[in-house]
Amino acid sequence: MTFAKHYVPGTLLKLAASAQAPSYWSEGSQSLHYFFLTMSSSSLEVPNFVSVGYVNDELFIWYDSRTHLAEARAPWMSAMKAEYWERENQNQRAWEKVQRAEIQAIMRNLNHSGGSHSIQRMFGCEIHEDNSTSVFWHFGYDGEDHLTLDLDTLTWISANPLAQDTKKWSEQEVCYAQYNKAYLQGLCLTSLLRYLELGRGRLNRKVPPVVRVTRHLAHNGEPMLRCWAHGFYPRDIRLSWWWDGQELTQETEHVGSRPGGDGTYQSWGAVEVPSGEEHRYTCRVEHLGLERPLTVTWEPPIDPSPIFTGAVVVLALSIVAAVTWMRRKRRKRPVSGDPVGEVLFTFFNVSRICLLMLLDSQVLNRSFCSTIIMQIEPPWQHLEEHPSFT
Repeated sequence: MTFAKHYVPGTLLKLAASAQAPSYWSEGSQSLHYFFLTMSSSSLEVPNFVSVGYVNDELFIWYDSRTHLAEARAPWMSAMKAEYWERENQNQRAWEKVQRAEIQAIMRNLNHSGGSHSIQRMFGCEIHEDNSTSVFWHFGYDGEDHLTLDLDTLTWISANPLAQDTKKWSEQEVCYAQYNKAYLQGLCLTSLLRYLELGRGRLNRKVPPVVRVTRHLAHNGEPMLRCWAHGFYPRDIRLSWWWDGQELTQETEHVGSRPGGDGTYQSWGAVEVPSGEEHRYTCRVEHLGLERPLTVTWEPPIDPSPIFTGAVVVLALSIVAAVTWMRRKRRKRPVSGDPVGEVLFTFFNVSRICLLMLLDSQVLNRSFCSTIIMQIEPPWQHLEEHPSFT
């Protein structure tokens, strides 16, 4: 996706002062993007036209052909008055008609009389930290690039031969390109500033990332360390790998920030490492939610065998002691009401269960044994008072 870069003109400079952005801005770029989708066929479950708007990648408005009404999808949009929604409904209904006519014309030109087809329109604007702006306008057909508007030259660029007829039609409508440029470099930017002010509490929040490093095997069988960052906001983040204090650039693989589904973002960066040298690699994370860069290394899993062996030995000795004591006190299962015999018999069975569990699963599950043992705690409180104890 390409962007035309400009600088905030005229009245916008008064709002976005050249030396300092408004106080309700967070650091980084601010964006307002719209996405339109029109389907040639529809059903009760899927509308044939959907329009959505995003401020800084947060959905704030929704419109579809089932209700023909624009809906707020961000809590801060509740401040908008009825006049705004009335005007938005009119605009969206007009776009719905335009896109329906466009998809019919394209299908007719391409002889696509049957099947399901779709067109997509994407446009938007951004304001950066240096007060420069980026704007874009793209048009797609069946999920593929179809037409792009060069906003510097006001020329239409076809992405493939199938788009030639669409390009010719767009070139005949001279005012169409001029309208798009005027909107993107004017009203789009002023709308963005207004939305940023309305959503300043949410859009200006800073949530630090949760970071961890895992070890995997790459396709070639070599070890790979992957640094995961998730749950952060805003989306801008920098993950870098370092080896003995030197940053690595060529040997790494990165994935850009993606929505996490809860209003935050996630990302990761990976590097292949020689086996046995994992401890020499460090993941460095920089984000607005962090006071200082965070460094994380891979921690190999703890070997549970010493813990398991010690637990089995202690448990076995406990069982032997309990059995010996029990045999001295009782040669058979105690009758009801004998607290000493009941406790010893129960302890013997609990110990046996825990030992079998350890031998079977090879996992020390202290909480399971403790839960069972806690159930027999009360009788122990009375042993010292019982004649058989002394």
